[in-house]
Amino acid sequence: MAVAIIMEFKGATLAQYKEVNQKMGLTPGGPGPAGSISHWAAETDGKLLITDVWESREQYDKFAQEKIGPLSMEAGFPAPPTTTYYEVANYFIPNTAV
Repeated sequence: MAVAIIMEFKGATLAQYKEVNQKMGLTPGGPGPAGSISHWAAETDGKLLITDVWESREQYDKFAQEKIGPLSMEAGFPAPPTTTYYEVANYFIPNTAV
């Protein structure tokens, strides 16, 4: 079942976020990691807010453990995020009609 994940990184910046994405080989508007359905990020109220939708929590948890955690600490994020999970009732995929 698809899962939505909201991560709040207090004190992290968009510059640090961009550094982590670069190290992961991810580019804005490009494809995400295997299992990722959607992703967006914003800097607000002294924190970095990231919202993802993944095919399963297991896929997200593995990616977070192997990539997000180590690379965010390497980029100088002050602490791990506060993370909230939600079961997704519905989502849309990009319209690829020409």
